[in-house]
Amino acid sequence: MQAAPARATFTGVSIRARVATSLLAAAVIAAAGGAASAGPAAAAQGASGAGAPRPSELAPAISRTRAAGAAPSGSAVFSRLALRLEQGAIARHQLVAVARDIEVDGDALADVAALNGSVLVRGRVKGDVIVIGGSARLGPRAAVDGDISVIGGVIQADPGARIGGRSVAYPNASPTLTTLLEGPSLGLSGTSPLVLGAKLALLAAWAALLLVLFAASGRQMLETADDVRREPFLSFFTGLTGVAALVLTGLALTIFLGGLAWAPMLALVALLLLVLKLWGMVAVFYALGDWVAARLLHRNLRPLNAATLGLLLMGAIKFLPYVGVWAWTAATLIGIGATLATKFGRREAWFDLASAP
Repeated sequence: MQAAPARATFTGVSIRARVATSLLAAAVIAAAGGAASAGPAAAAQGASGAGAPRPSELAPAISRTRAAGAAPSGSAVFSRLALRLEQGAIARHQLVAVARDIEVDGDALADVAALNGSVLVRGRVKGDVIVIGGSARLGPRAAVDGDISVIGGVIQADPGARIGGRSVAYPNASPTLTTLLEGPSLGLSGTSPLVLGAKLALLAAWAALLLVLFAASGRQMLETADDVRREPFLSFFTGLTGVAALVLTGLALTIFLGGLAWAPMLALVALLLLVLKLWGMVAVFYALGDWVAARLLHRNLRPLNAATLGLLLMGAIKFLPYVGVWAWTAATLIGIGATLATKFGRREAWFDLASAP
């Protein structure tokens, strides 16, 4: 029987890595329009695995339950409303949770991802497990065929758990980096004149960027927006996976590259995140504006007008407490995912492997 280590984390992070983490966090803040600081989920504590099914697991396949009452005794992570895949159930598509936890007692045939939440696996995951702003825990009968990537938390595997791929955790990532939220990080009230003025200035900057991108690459932008409109959930998961991969790449560079060799590469990773964010959000503006114009206003607007309408709507949502934060976070990940899927609207492969020698 193959047993995974009790804890699989990166510890003893150097000062250089911490400084680089702060730089990367600043880049993500800029890409997100200013991130709100919120603490990640608590690290997983040692707990006795519960492999035997409970009577409640005979309920519907996927249920939402108070994880504090459904999680095994001793678990310190799963204390919020959770998305749960019951024992014996099968999920053929990705499982994604935002600001809540995921419990997998059945079989997840695709990937499992949590943003600002944790993942508890007591069943099987055939894809990858991705956690940003939380921790991952595997029970004694858990099996993950793919990789486990955790930013802002730890990986805890009970004896008997099986991990087929790599396990990478960065528990020291800053809360600002892990939450990827939209909002002020200065500790000010959301209604303060400084915060309101900053939001209005950001909306004006978005309007200017919208004009530039549609003038320079209108056709490609429409292709990306079409992906946003047709596959928003797939785009969200692609964006979450892409952000996690890029952030982990940047953090790995700070650890394995000596001297100052990591700085240029880290800057490229941060720049790519920023460009993906900007392009993707403009595509989201157009997709939203075009949908509202067609479904609610019963009008066909020109692409630039539709994108402007979408920007105004997203701008209004941005001023709503809490709702605006998560709406912009979701829109950011959807936009990044659609941009990655369409290669900035070009609809071609990122790498041409067929022509490789």
